[in-house]
Amino acid sequence: MPEDSTPFADLAAFTALPRLTGLALSPDGSRLVATVEEPDAKRAKFVPCLWEIDPAGRRPAGRLTWSARGESSPAFLPDGSLLFVSARPGGDDEADEAALWSLRGGGEARSLARYPGGVGGPVVAAAAGSVLLRASRPVGAEGDGKDRRTERKERGVTAILHTGMPIRFWDHEVGDLSPRLLLVEPDRPEPVDLAPDACFELGEAAYDIAADGRTVATTWRVRQPRGRTRQVVAVIDVPAGTRRLLDAGPDTELVAPRLSPDGGRLAVVRDTQGAFDTILTHTLLLHDLGDPAAGPVEVDLGDVHAQEYRWAPDGRTLYVSGDWRGRGAVLAVDGGTGRVLRRLASDAVYGALCPSPDGAALFALRTAVDSPPAPVRLDVTREDQEPARLPSPAGEIALPGRLEEVTAAASDGAIVRAWLCAPPPSDRPTPVMLWIHGGPISSWNGWAWRWNPWTAVARGYAVLLPDPALSTGYGPGWFQRAWPRVAARVWQDCEAVLDAVLARPEFDGERTACLGGSFGGFMTNWVAGHTDRFRAIVTHAGLWALDQQHPTTDSAAAKAAVFGLPSERPEWYAANSPHNFADAIRTPMLVIHGNRDYRVPLGEALRLWWDLVSRFDGPPEELPHRFLQFTSENHWILSPTNAEIWYETVLGFCDQHVQGRPPRPSKLL
Repeated sequence: MPEDSTPFADLAAFTALPRLTGLALSPDGSRLVATVEEPDAKRAKFVPCLWEIDPAGRRPAGRLTWSARGESSPAFLPDGSLLFVSARPGGDDEADEAALWSLRGGGEARSLARYPGGVGGPVVAAAAGSVLLRASRPVGAEGDGKDRRTERKERGVTAILHTGMPIRFWDHEVGDLSPRLLLVEPDRPEPVDLAPDACFELGEAAYDIAADGRTVATTWRVRQPRGRTRQVVAVIDVPAGTRRLLDAGPDTELVAPRLSPDGGRLAVVRDTQGAFDTILTHTLLLHDLGDPAAGPVEVDLGDVHAQEYRWAPDGRTLYVSGDWRGRGAVLAVDGGTGRVLRRLASDAVYGALCPSPDGAALFALRTAVDSPPAPVRLDVTREDQEPARLPSPAGEIALPGRLEEVTAAASDGAIVRAWLCAPPPSDRPTPVMLWIHGGPISSWNGWAWRWNPWTAVARGYAVLLPDPALSTGYGPGWFQRAWPRVAARVWQDCEAVLDAVLARPEFDGERTACLGGSFGGFMTNWVAGHTDRFRAIVTHAGLWALDQQHPTTDSAAAKAAVFGLPSERPEWYAANSPHNFADAIRTPMLVIHGNRDYRVPLGEALRLWWDLVSRFDGPPEELPHRFLQFTSENHWILSPTNAEIWYETVLGFCDQHVQGRPPRPSKLL
């Protein structure tokens, strides 16, 4: 291992670190179970397993499951049985399909529910014990679709006949399978399809069930003219088999419905995507389902951008976590009036919220830029507290440097803040990387496994993580400053805080690089055509030609609604599409893309690569640019070995061009 003894200096060790991704709390509050992912023996994929954590924080964490195929999505039945999803063998012809399993005490797990094609996403009715599951069947098939699925597979059929939009979502095709929402009841062995007439309406659905199992709320897609879709909420009366739709109005979407335990109220976020001259909005609503005529209560969360929310067991309080000023916050909200009662914490991002059944505590996974997800316990009566940390399956990780917060005034006077990850001082000024986050409706406020700054810090770089205009956690005015995606405004914010850091003598203003992914890749592409101040630029899954990306992305309707066509907004496209400035690029660029990326299709990288290569007049062997293509990956690089190659290539490219070191390609390239 290099001189730095932390795992960040050894990429194989870094990608092998355990990763906590979820939590579930038992009905009596005595058991807390976490999902933990680690690479398999061949380092080809991450495999989840389940660990038990002591809610009191006294005992060390212990592993519960060990199958080679892994276990995920833990949940509990009212009797304390642990549910999970796994593709472990359980039948002669079903070994490859994920099923719902139950583990009671220290016995053997038993298969509880199966469906052709597999199931996932269990949500339990806390009192009744019925379980919601997601599944799918081939479009046009009858029953569970097993025969149609088998026939298509045996005959090698891969064709899809589309009848409308959408046809893709992030990394998979849409149109060949019809999503199902199933209910497994304790006294009925076969799953019940809660919406047998649905076709595409339950695509990527989020859903919840009341404690008594009588009411279900799920997102429900509705097709609109001109290729658009909207998402509303379907409230299903389970005994009656009926449903009604909650609709927030034109140009809105309802996301992440959460039913109060008694099924009488619904918490849901209303999103408006905005228009060219109108910013998006993101509002938490509380609906009284017993009074359909009453309008929803809008919850004023201040600058907190809601990400997750859970009802307390008594239904009186809603706990809300979200982005806030480069960190996160957890709020207790009155479930009836929507009034914020107190801020439990504001030091980090909190997710996987689990309110305790006695109403005294809130368990969560806490994460920050300098801290991977770890289990904690919050006292729901205290404000802005330091949470009690629980023994983690991942243990403690030493960092190779320090974290500090920096600010600078932008050209319009706004104060831009950023995180700076820096190595220990040395006898030479430190080279600096500027990382621009994706989204752009996002924030550098939590731990990242795919874009982890500490891997660069371990190699002697300082990494600057700004939250420019369009970042979350700063209120609607922060969106307004750069709406609709004005690249120059975002760049001016980033450059202001970068210049402030480089004014300090311990940092080297001559040795810098600019990196970004998704929207951050769009920005690095745009920056490449507007400045030559950097020695290297890395663009991952970046938008290049907006006239091409907007109609080919899986979110084409949203792009059209906000930005219009190039013929309608020629000045905006001329100023903001990076490909218009290809002739001005002088900086070596590393282009990275996954073939299965449908949000930013591969054509963006192919066109950028051609524009770079075709403009280089020197000998081909002296081409300074590189293209790292992942033929099996999507918008994100997900396999352990490919992630290791990603880091090796990115850091090696920067080492070569920023620090003048010899090229260092990955051993597997």
